[in-house]
Amino acid sequence: MAAADRGHTRWGLILPFLAVPVLLLGFLIIGVFMWALTDKDDPGARGASKALCADALAFGGAARPGGAEVHDCTVQRGIDTAYSAVLRMPREDVRPWLRTTYPDAPGPRTGGGSCGALCLDVTHENGLPGTAEAHVVQVRVEYVNAETALVRFSAFTM
Repeated sequence: MAAADRGHTRWGLILPFLAVPVLLLGFLIIGVFMWALTDKDDPGARGASKALCADALAFGGAARPGGAEVHDCTVQRGIDTAYSAVLRMPREDVRPWLRTTYPDAPGPRTGGGSCGALCLDVTHENGLPGTAEAHVVQVRVEYVNAETALVRFSAFTM
């Protein structure tokens, strides 16, 4: 009968102190899983996606040149916006297209290296048309053969 007269245990005081770290660890694990699931839906976390080529060129104040095939057009949005396009066109049409598209810009440079056979960098300060939404346009030209040029066009904000 002495068992009925037992005293109080101290588990009533110790149990809350043991439960707090277990609950915190559980919330931390759940938070990490929730963060991982929502991060995939973040549009800023994505890379480049396909874009309409007309939109890519228009963003930089340009239009598709006659006789050119435009492909591989992408857009990447985040804090800034960047469009890119690849044009395959007659080699003899590259300089006239650049002159008519950016008449107030400096002439294209030649020189090889990262520039390729021909390159042009245009900003609003040196000839980018007011209709362009981009802050900078970069054009890099590589000559594929005697008749064809591969033009890499990129327009972006800063």
